[in-house]
Amino acid sequence: MYRAGDAFDHAEWVAEIERVADRLDLDGDARSTAEDLFLSTLPEEERSKRATLAAAVYAGSLVAGDQRSQTAVAEAADVSRGTVQGRWKDLLADAGLEPPTW
Repeated sequence: MYRAGDAFDHAEWVAEIERVADRLDLDGDARSTAEDLFLSTLPEEERSKRATLAAAVYAGSLVAGDQRSQTAVAEAADVSRGTVQGRWKDLLADAGLEPPTW
């Protein structure tokens, strides 16, 4: 879990989640879940934050039932689809959630 101050400390990344969510027209639950997942698994390395953000948005949309494709999320977050594909399951597991088993 994260501290309440983490959202303030990382306000630029929280705002980026909102921008990506706007591009994808995600509902409020998906946005909130994506933010929680991102802040709960926030990497220390700056270069890893965009990839974690994209994975959090994708996973958040799944958890909230407002699913978007990995390609759509990758394009909205300006990362490769492989980046989303390679990170979202671990992100859910790190947050204590089970990924879907389609």
